[in-house]
Amino acid sequence: MPTVSPTPPALSTAPRIWVGGRLFEDPDEARVAVTDHGLVVGDGVFEALKVTAAGPFAVRRHLDRLSRSAAALGLRAPNHRTVRRAIDEVVDGQGLDFGKIRITYTGGPGPLGSQPAYGPETLVVALDRAERPAASAHVVTAPWTRNERGALAGVKSTSYAENVRVLALAQAAGASEGVLLNTSGHVCEGTGSNVFAVFGDTIVTPPLSAGPLAGITRELLLEWCDVVEGNFTLTEALTADEVFLTSSLRDIQPVHRWDAHDFGAHPVTDRVARTFADRSAAELDP
Repeated sequence: MPTVSPTPPALSTAPRIWVGGRLFEDPDEARVAVTDHGLVVGDGVFEALKVTAAGPFAVRRHLDRLSRSAAALGLRAPNHRTVRRAIDEVVDGQGLDFGKIRITYTGGPGPLGSQPAYGPETLVVALDRAERPAASAHVVTAPWTRNERGALAGVKSTSYAENVRVLALAQAAGASEGVLLNTSGHVCEGTGSNVFAVFGDTIVTPPLSAGPLAGITRELLLEWCDVVEGNFTLTEALTADEVFLTSSLRDIQPVHRWDAHDFGAHPVTDRVARTFADRSAAELDP
């Protein structure tokens, strides 16, 4: 009889958590100090990366960005070998077709105020299932602006309350994402996505000077596809032939509606999505 490979165990409905050098199957047993500055003042950074049956995607790029974000907040550089070991432990033995790894790195315990944390830094790595993105997105424009010159501009910080508020407003309007303009009136980013507009055969995304996060999928598209960086206003975005969003979990997602404006077919977006799917399938850690 042919040898049948054992089916890997299914991931439980609860996330697996690695913290303090230990793996916890029960997330209720995982603990961080209540004085941790990630909790007290949002003094921390994070990464979220896609996991498929092939494994975690673009780990090197995510860890490099984690280090850049940590430096922007004055935190010591995270140990990449430790983070990789934690990733390996939470993923090991899991029959996961599509999921998310969340890496959180904070200043650690500190005073109950804005003074520097005492440390040592806290590292949490968590694995959980994720829902596959919808085929297209409905987005709305946030009534608030992103400060492209602020201390946290372009930093993937745990100070995420602004994004939480914008996304809640979008969902209340029946949309799945909210887009913020910056103080100059240019399109900046979504709460968890980068924005691209297609004008004819030209694909444009806001430059980092406009304040968006340097998305990993955005970075790869700049390398793999003919994309230019340039500022555009909301009015210009709504006259585009196509608009799409990118992020680590949604990959390339066309926008079918922005505020009251509907977009039609999206052949350029589809072409970009095929290129990204082919290139990312060929190289797990590009």
